[in-house]
Amino acid sequence: MKKFNIRKVLDGLTASATPSQPLGVRENDLVHETLQSEHFQLCKTVRHGFPYQPSAMALDPVQKLLAIGTQSGALRIFGRPGVECHCQHESGAAVIQLQFLINEGALVSALADDSIHLWNLRQKRPAVLHSLKFNKERITFCHLPFQSKWLYVGTERGNVHIVNVESFTLSGYTIMWNKAIELSSKAHPGPVVHISDNPMDEGKLILGFEAGIVVLWDLKSKKADYRYTYDEAIHSVSWHHEGKQFICSHSDGSLTIWNIKNPARPQQTITPHGKQPKDGKKPEPCKPILKVEYKTTRLGEPFIILSGGLSYDTVGRRPCLTVMHGKSTAVLEMDYPIVDFLTLCETPYPNDFQEPYAVVVLLEKDLVVIDLAQNGYPIFENPYPLTLHESPVTCCAYCADCPVDLIPALYSVGLRQKRQGYSKKEWPISGGNWGQGAQSYPEIVITGHADGSLKFWDASAIMLQVLYKLKTAKVFEKNRSKDDKPSTEIVDEDPFAIQLLAWCPESRVLCVAGVSAHIIIYRFSKQEVTTEVIQLLEVRMQCDLSDLDSPDVGGDQAQVAPTSSSSPSPQAAAPPTRPSTSSNNSDHTRDNVPCLKVRSSSLKQSPGYQVELVVQLVWVSGEPPQQISSLAINSAYGLVVFGNSTGVGVVDYLQKTVLLNLSTAELYTTNDPYQRQPRSPRKSRQPSGGLCDINEGSATSDDRCKSPTSVLSSNHQQFYNGAGKAKMSRKLSLPTELKPDLVLLSVCPSRAPVPLDHRDNSFSRSRSSSVTSIDKEAREGITELCFCETMARRAEGGGPQPALWVGTLLGTVLTATLSLPPAGEQRLLQPIIASPNGALVRLKGSILRIAFLDAAGVFQLSPYEQWYEPNAAEEERTRRRRGGGLPSPCGGGGGGSGGGLDLERDSQFGVICSEKQAKVLSLPSQTCVSKHNITETSFVLRADVVVLNSGACVACFCANGHIMTLSLPYLRPLLDVNYLPLTDMRIARTFCFSNLGQALYLNSPTEIQRLTYSQEVCENLQEMLGEMFIPVETPEAPNRGFFKGLFGGGAQSLDREELFGETGAGKAPRSLAQHIPGPGGIEGMKGAASGIMGDLARTRMALDERGQKLSEVEEKTAAMMNSADSFSKHAHEMMLKCKDKKWYQF
Repeated sequence: MKKFNIRKVLDGLTASATPSQPLGVRENDLVHETLQSEHFQLCKTVRHGFPYQPSAMALDPVQKLLAIGTQSGALRIFGRPGVECHCQHESGAAVIQLQFLINEGALVSALADDSIHLWNLRQKRPAVLHSLKFNKERITFCHLPFQSKWLYVGTERGNVHIVNVESFTLSGYTIMWNKAIELSSKAHPGPVVHISDNPMDEGKLILGFEAGIVVLWDLKSKKADYRYTYDEAIHSVSWHHEGKQFICSHSDGSLTIWNIKNPARPQQTITPHGKQPKDGKKPEPCKPILKVEYKTTRLGEPFIILSGGLSYDTVGRRPCLTVMHGKSTAVLEMDYPIVDFLTLCETPYPNDFQEPYAVVVLLEKDLVVIDLAQNGYPIFENPYPLTLHESPVTCCAYCADCPVDLIPALYSVGLRQKRQGYSKKEWPISGGNWGQGAQSYPEIVITGHADGSLKFWDASAIMLQVLYKLKTAKVFEKNRSKDDKPSTEIVDEDPFAIQLLAWCPESRVLCVAGVSAHIIIYRFSKQEVTTEVIQLLEVRMQCDLSDLDSPDVGGDQAQVAPTSSSSPSPQAAAPPTRPSTSSNNSDHTRDNVPCLKVRSSSLKQSPGYQVELVVQLVWVSGEPPQQISSLAINSAYGLVVFGNSTGVGVVDYLQKTVLLNLSTAELYTTNDPYQRQPRSPRKSRQPSGGLCDINEGSATSDDRCKSPTSVLSSNHQQFYNGAGKAKMSRKLSLPTELKPDLVLLSVCPSRAPVPLDHRDNSFSRSRSSSVTSIDKEAREGITELCFCETMARRAEGGGPQPALWVGTLLGTVLTATLSLPPAGEQRLLQPIIASPNGALVRLKGSILRIAFLDAAGVFQLSPYEQWYEPNAAEEERTRRRRGGGLPSPCGGGGGGSGGGLDLERDSQFGVICSEKQAKVLSLPSQTCVSKHNITETSFVLRADVVVLNSGACVACFCANGHIMTLSLPYLRPLLDVNYLPLTDMRIARTFCFSNLGQALYLNSPTEIQRLTYSQEVCENLQEMLGEMFIPVETPEAPNRGFFKGLFGGGAQSLDREELFGETGAGKAPRSLAQHIPGPGGIEGMKGAASGIMGDLARTRMALDERGQKLSEVEEKTAAMMNSADSFSKHAHEMMLKCKDKKWYQF
């Protein structure tokens, strides 16, 4: 007799979130769980894609590194392809400027919150060493001269402050705006927009003020040598390398070139895009030139490169970069607005011929590098994964440890898609080194996009590289104009957008579902083919509008077909429909028509993924079809199953037939405890929606689906669900604030057509009394589908059988058994028999994931067939159906299950996870082994069963930001980390778990964030990350020449330490800026390279901190001395006052 335990009773009454003890499993049957809490740790790994909303850019010409800052305070640093890192400022303020300490392994960033930060790049994960927060002035511009430790900071008030970047302290030397302009202007000159030193004289500093004043400041004499005034606002300034001329860009689209010794008027004025009047008047004003660079060459004319400046009458013209070289002017159009550009030159020294060879252009949504050395200025082929957002990402799939031959196969077909016309030179940004540690398994990421395209990415070893692109829109006819748009489309924009995808990596069969209720099945081929006619199936899915007491119930809902299962059933004529009260006359024409039109002409299909079959849901009596909410494929069975809020459809893509087309209620048996009581819905027309809404509509099979009918019950009578009435519906807002998928399911009641002899007792039991009133009205949409080999019931006897498990929006799991004909020729001739078994179990919340374990607790998947060339000769095809092999990390493969198991006891575990709970059943007895309440106050967005360290676990991502893992089969909590609260539906739509502790999601419209929940990966991450800084010798300074050295014509140096140091300039006011030590101090240096360099760096850091503490002690000592002097003074005054007084006068 089992011992009574009061604690279990109390746990059940309080609905504790702790997992229950294993139920229904004897002590000697307990499965040993290999995964423990110490196997899990959550951390971010890398971020891929284009930096979202870029705002600043900097380049290290010696290290060959590129840094990009964003409006959200993020930093992305790029080196050679595969070497990149992501950093984040804690404040989240926008980055307004970046400056490398060239060849020093450091970077200075200036933010919109008036703070500047010093980043240490000598460690694999860069960290902030120092920060300086300005309190009284707004930062507008920064300049750090080459090989200098003094940073010039210009402010909105027009002042210039100087910061020592080693100690991050302010110098007492300040250039005040009123001393800079003196009497040259009666008004304030505006903010500082430019600072730079004369290339030939470090003691001369040029200051550009927004109002149009440029000042040449002498640092030693602390006064202005010259002032240059122009009546248009200044945006940027650039020096000629000889230091005798500089060029300014202005707000009227003009450029002015000045001789430094002639401040009266500019030497030359140019309006590159302005129309030159014949009478010699001033050209018409143009748009502002936001930036200009003046670069010289040793053998030819200088380059003047500028952004902006186009004429105002060029309406609709794209943003341009203009390259002026001698007498030629090239206008290079860009796809997006220009944020910034930098010129790559052969030398880092500003006082030598620059020899420009490329221009890096940062656009709002792209990064372009232009080759200046080739005619026509071709662009370099960008090796970074920055085209992720070429079309908005709508869904993701992540496959870790995929078949080893898959990436080479995709790469080989993707090579043919490479564009031509790129520069033949190598990518010029080539700094850093790859990490030493490499993962031994391949990884693939698939992204679905709004334009109907899919991209396959190689994500191995924390890198990302595009392999292959598939365009699904080629299958359909294109609209020539907006006026030609068919009235049957259910979305206003992006009708081809990818909504769901199911992929079997072993067989390379791909199935995608689009937003227009269409499904496309692809096979992979290495041969090019021309398809004359695209195979098409149109499926009519609908539910009945009649009330429960309608006299014709069942009469029009089912037709009895011949009982012979070997021949296809005769198809009925177009099913009779009842005109909808909410639709107008024009809606009557939209019946039995799909949302999109499949192309009628031949389709040339290149090597890669080629169309096998198109399935479309059709309009029903003026009502659009419901969008697909769940999708699954099995290559061994040759079946695709899809579900929406109407019901389930199963398609045999080998025979090109519809196997099953049932409403959710038809999947229940007559005596199911979870059978729902139907109600008559309210009649209301509802509009079609886009990516975030499911459109109301119904469906059942169409006349064009010439398929063998499915067997719906054990008496092998065949029913064709094709002649039901049109059912109207209304959209409901579901009580779960944010649903996990792309869609918010719109639901309505439905009723199952039943055999005539069971009509009276078909709905014998109602649902649980705890169901809400909204749920009672809601139609039970399909949220999860899973093919498997399992024994759902012990009474059936025999071994595991092919089956389909269906999870619903209301938390019910339903099953159907599949009877497959023998493989080979018989498979193509005989129909598959599907027998619904009714409901199995119910959980709280909609079902998110169904998976299976064998008796030893090992992850188990459906069988799969190995890939074969579909276009090869017939005798060369060798199909390996029901093949064994390793489990597929994407849920598409897996070995045979149940062979040799003792059928006297349970031989399998079923794992079911919903929005609220997880449950493990022992099969075929259906005993609950364990149950876990995942969350009470939130809901699960994504759940998956993954393999890690030879064990399986449930991984969950909740809407409250928690990432959790549970052991299997006993659902013990192993990890619970509050990672990221749901702030955007994009995160919910794209979050993916994969095997071996990998996960990813889109953290912005243009970036993928990868993370790991594996302790082993976290420990090895440091080795896998690339090195940003590599010790490189700085190029030699240009030779001054004999005569320049003799007569002093070369570059003049300046002792900045003497000028700006504390001895020469004193201390700056403490209230002006506050020094903040960064977290990248001693802790950051622990990650730096070991050896002498690392030791020296750590010693230097320690000395800096010691010096800082000594300076604090010195300040306190000075304060004490002042206090003592004050006390002595007051004591002396008191003594003098009381010296001549008698004792009685006190």
